[in-house]
Amino acid sequence: MQSRILVLVICILTSYSWSQKAHRHNGWSRSEIGFMAGGSYYIGDLNQAHFKHTNLAGQLLYRFNINARLAYRLNFTYGKIEGYDSEQSNAFYKNRNLSFQSDLFEFGSGIEVTYFPFEIGNRRYKGTAYLLAELSLTRINPKANYNGALVELQPLGTEGQGTDLADKGKYSRIQLGVPIAVGARLSLSPNVALNIEYGIRFMFTDYLDDVGGYRYADPVLLAAQNGPTSAALSNRSLDGNRFGQRGNRASRDWYTFFGIGLMIRMGGKQSCPQPK
Repeated sequence: MQSRILVLVICILTSYSWSQKAHRHNGWSRSEIGFMAGGSYYIGDLNQAHFKHTNLAGQLLYRFNINARLAYRLNFTYGKIEGYDSEQSNAFYKNRNLSFQSDLFEFGSGIEVTYFPFEIGNRRYKGTAYLLAELSLTRINPKANYNGALVELQPLGTEGQGTDLADKGKYSRIQLGVPIAVGARLSLSPNVALNIEYGIRFMFTDYLDDVGGYRYADPVLLAAQNGPTSAALSNRSLDGNRFGQRGNRASRDWYTFFGIGLMIRMGGKQSCPQPK
């Protein structure tokens, strides 16, 4: 009798153990890959209006769910930003007459915290809002239209960078940023979720648009040291005033990415063979 009870207890415990293992998550089921498509725009010296000159942008992302409220995230984002003084309403900016456009290639990594517990395919946790905080590296390359062609501005040192006309060298094309975003997630099926996000990238540079210095460099000296194209693109003001204000050092440039897309869970819950 005792032996039969012992066997029964062992069977019950074994069955419970297997059932627990069958519902545990593995590394694949905690992982998600996906994409978002949307837009990007910039706020800085050459544009102060939200959503103006929004360009198509896209993002590939990987998410590892540490638990139902916390996830680690990697993402690669492509976007484009631009700004034109000629399209601003303020007379000062119209006279300054500067312009730029730049492709952006961003790699970011950080932590995502959900407002409610969330798991793709879980009927109880179907949707949530979330907050994202990251560090990023972004490759910038501001260009301007000059004589019918796009000219890269960074090598030109349009504010005298790299010469004795400025106290600093040329800015780097690789810049550090802090992306902060809000978003929402909605489970659509056992392995697919909808993802919506709007994020701002605070940058550690004021040269997304190649405009950072307060005054224009001396055009004669700039042409002599950095070439005539540098001098021509440094001051494009309509009145030709070389003593006017060029940029605003009090604020840094930043840009945004917003989009909608799908996330796909890379694996189901761990599947263990049941004992016969």
